[in-house]
Amino acid sequence: MIVLLGILVVVAGFATRRNPLLIVGAAGVLTGLLGGLTPTQVLEAFGTGFASSRSVTLFAVTLPVIGLLERHGLQEQARALMGRLARVSAGRLLAIYLMIRQLGAALGLTALGGPAQAVRPMIAPMAEAAAERRHGPLTEQARERLRSFAASADTVGLFFGEDCFLAVGSILLVTGFVNATYHTRLEPIQLALWAIPTAICATLVHGARLLRLDRSLSRELPAAGGSDSRVAEETK
Repeated sequence: MIVLLGILVVVAGFATRRNPLLIVGAAGVLTGLLGGLTPTQVLEAFGTGFASSRSVTLFAVTLPVIGLLERHGLQEQARALMGRLARVSAGRLLAIYLMIRQLGAALGLTALGGPAQAVRPMIAPMAEAAAERRHGPLTEQARERLRSFAASADTVGLFFGEDCFLAVGSILLVTGFVNATYHTRLEPIQLALWAIPTAICATLVHGARLLRLDRSLSRELPAAGGSDSRVAEETK
């Protein structure tokens, strides 16, 4: 059980807001050493894991493509789209994206969105444009808050949605471990079905938080044009 101290390192690191890459790396090294591995074996395990997981190198292709799209006006087009959707507020937009992200992950489409592919170039600018249309210029604190809620909609949708898919890695890992260790017969469909109520609760809870975002912004920021009307009244 001593190897579980690596989990405490992760919890303490994120609680103190340290660099996530350094936290995970330190936790991995500590877990390997406590598990009886030599420093050379720990380094070999890191290298083997990196080489066998091809997906970790996708950023080398994704980031240049996103950069080119942003340079040619992707964020501006996202803001212009929100200008034509007058009834969609920032909270409603993020709640809709949460449901789309979760349904896509439940169908195995985990790459449908993502912080780099969707949140930064499209979802966050659209949420900011919707808030600016209703409240006028945003403060830096309000802008950062919208971006964090946009990222949370993506993360919550993916995290709770992917477990509803039969062939996701976590489901296969749990079923393989349980069947091999306890000599039982646990099917992936059983875990996927039990994940559905959790996913529904996550959608309701976080969706409610996203919808409350509009009211909190209304308390923090004046309505668009509200300052002009007050100035006109004072002039009269």
